[in-house]
Amino acid sequence: MPGYMTDGSSGMDLYAAPDSDITISAGERALIPTGLSVAVPDGYELQVRPRSGLAIKHGIGLLNSPGTIDSDYRGEIKIILINMGQEPFTVKRGDRVAQIVLCPVAKAKLELCSELPATRRNDGGFGHTG
Repeated sequence: MPGYMTDGSSGMDLYAAPDSDITISAGERALIPTGLSVAVPDGYELQVRPRSGLAIKHGIGLLNSPGTIDSDYRGEIKIILINMGQEPFTVKRGDRVAQIVLCPVAKAKLELCSELPATRRNDGGFGHTG
């Protein structure tokens, strides 16, 4: 079962549940099963996020981060790990591979318009503040 590792943890760690070890070569990615299915309450999502320890120690991250588990999904949670390190990385059953955070979802109602209200920034993009 996922669990909070400390009282102050925002995310619950997810554990790998492959039938056999999965080795991810440098630059490669793999789909890691967790053996876990959940029922997320309406109005919420589970965000799947990387673990910082795997990132700094081994260069392991999540390819789509954060991933989203929608409230109407009932299948197994699987994690897309990517090896951005220089050495192969092996995932074993029981390894902590990601974390999940339960988050509220605000539903937007989009409206088509021909002009947006002005702001101080307007369309200033990447690096516009120096």
